Amino acid sequence: MIIVITGASKGLGKAIAEKFAADEEQHTIILNARNTQYLDELRSSLSQNFSHQEVVVKQCDMSLKEEVLAFASFVSDHGTPDILINNAGSFIPGSVYNEPEGALEEMMNVNLFSAYHLTRALLPAMMEQRRGHIFNMCSIASLKAYANGGAYSISKFALAGFSKNLREELKPYNIKVTSVYPGAAYTDSWSGSGVDPKRIMEAKDIADVVHTSAYLSPTACVEDIILRPQLGDL
Repeated sequence: MIIVITGASKGLGKAIAEKFAADEEQHTIILNARNTQYLDELRSSLSQNFSHQEVVVKQCDMSLKEEVLAFASFVSDHGTPDILINNAGSFIPGSVYNEPEGALEEMMNVNLFSAYHLTRALLPAMMEQRRGHIFNMCSIASLKAYANGGAYSISKFALAGFSKNLREELKPYNIKVTSVYPGAAYTDSWSGSGVDPKRIMEAKDIADVVHTSAYLSPTACVEDIILRPQLGDL
């Protein structure tokens, strides 16, 4: 399979890439991220530990439409995606009344428009082959506003709406669409926060559920995945 994961150099994207790389089946795994160093380190790690997989990486700033479209062209050069995981995201804390100027625009670009433009560019080929699975990494913030969530929550609500529309539109083409709503999961962004890693989920938890959902029969589609820490949201 051809598996495309955006924002893959760390966090949830990295965990998902590692999960699919561990498959016995051979894949072409195409990854992007802004940080070239982290991306190259992940490619080296995956290639070393899972030598049967073809791992391809491309540096990309997913906040810029022209770079998103260039990445789509790069993906198309390798074939038609079987799995597309729109994971790239950005978080700027604050409330609507006090967050930095431009916060909404920046997070809409990364959290919504990156998925929108990439998906639109790749869909014609996927629709023609009449198969595929798109995962959109939303958030608990897509479902419930929370303090200091401001524009981030707005952008994630928008991503959830995009995902819901895709689900309806792509049913006739046998393309599955899954909205993923993770709560707090321990990634690099939580380092130094003082939060006990045992209080929140592991990135691997989200990767495991996404992976399982990708391998159901063609007649089944997991529409929504909601995961929260056992003790609830922070």
